[in-house]
Amino acid sequence: MATVAAQTYITPQEYLALERKAHCKSEYIDGHIIAMAGASRTHNRITLDISTELNLQLRGKDCEVFSSDMRVQTSADDAYFYPDVVVVCGQQAFEDDGLDTLLNPIVIVEVLSPSTEAYDRGEKFRRYQQLASLKEYVLVVQDSVRVEHYRRHGAQWRLSHYRTLEAVLLLPSISCKLPLHDIYRRTTESRPLYGDSS
Repeated sequence: MATVAAQTYITPQEYLALERKAHCKSEYIDGHIIAMAGASRTHNRITLDISTELNLQLRGKDCEVFSSDMRVQTSADDAYFYPDVVVVCGQQAFEDDGLDTLLNPIVIVEVLSPSTEAYDRGEKFRRYQQLASLKEYVLVVQDSVRVEHYRRHGAQWRLSHYRTLEAVLLLPSISCKLPLHDIYRRTTESRPLYGDSS
C-alpha cells in the first residue's frame, strides 16, 4: 500500500535528491514522501503484457513506452508518481538532465491493487489531470476482468468500461488497441477471471 513515510515537509528538490539515491521507490505529494509497496505477480504480469503490446504496436513510430520506473511530475512541483505504464510521443520533456522525470505523458496506465485502488482513482488521477499533455488514463483491475478508460474531451473526461475478454480497448491518442484477452492472458491461465456483471 502507498503510505506516507514521513510527515516532515521536504522540498521537491530534496525529494529528488533522496529518490535518486534510494533502493526503493517512493512517490511525493505536497511535501510528503509516500512509500510504495511491492507489486503482486499478477500485477507485474499485467503491467509487462500491456507494456510489451504497446511497445510492439508503437515500434517505428515517434512514441516510447516506459514501465514502472519512469517518474512523472505533475504541474507546480507538487507531486511525483511512478505510473505502471506511461507513453510519451514526440519531443520528450524532462524536468532536468537526469532524464528520469517525465513532464509530458500522453497515456498513463495504472494496474489497481486493493491497497492502492482509492489512491489511483482519487488523488493520483486528480493530479494527473493537471498534465496538459495527458489524453488517456486507464485503470486495470487485476483480480477480475474490468478496465476503465478515461479519455480527455476538452475540459471533461469521458469514462468507458470494458468487462469481457472479448472486448478491445482502443487508445486513439496513440493509435493502439489492447484486446482484453491479451491484457489478462497470463492471469486466466491458472484461474478464471470474471467480469463485473453490474
